Amino acid sequence: MSAFIRAVVRNPQRVGAVTPSSAHLAAQLASVVPDGGTPVVVELGPGTGAVSSAIAERLPSGGRHLAVELDPSLAWYVARRHPSVEVVNGDARELTGLLASRGVATAASVVSGLPWSLFDPATQRLILQQIAHVLGEDGVFTTFAYVHAAPLRGAREFRRILTEMFGDVRIGRVVWRNIPPAYTYRCSTGTPHSASSLA
Repeated sequence: MSAFIRAVVRNPQRVGAVTPSSAHLAAQLASVVPDGGTPVVVELGPGTGAVSSAIAERLPSGGRHLAVELDPSLAWYVARRHPSVEVVNGDARELTGLLASRGVATAASVVSGLPWSLFDPATQRLILQQIAHVLGEDGVFTTFAYVHAAPLRGAREFRRILTEMFGDVRIGRVVWRNIPPAYTYRCSTGTPHSASSLA
């Protein structure tokens, strides 16, 4: 928690979360990680590594876990806490290039902890385009949002952008055991599915 607090104090505009994700939210986000084969899983905005731990628990031994973190101190912290994770200190807006430099063209899953509410729509689109580009044919992208913000215009706009970028956007059950309560988006290029209400 101390690393998280230091990051918030140092640059509150980069850290959109109130607290690190709970184990319950982390598990729901990590549920998209394949539990067999040799998948490449990309994590965006790992923060202090709460979701990284859940991914590591599910990732098969032959899998590869890359985490892209913009904040240098948090990148160092996650690398120290999770030696098996390939931590990349970089910007998600340059995701395709960051992965290409490490020999990765496609990913089975992209798990995001990015603070979407802090980004303008143009930046949201740019990052989501990068994510859609690196996802494999059956790949899945997941991220989360806070329940209290769901009715706000920014949250509605983000849902609209998601449905533009991905054929299938599904909203997961509310994770009440998180501060504040949150829900997840699960996105893929499959058959279109409504993202208009919480499940």
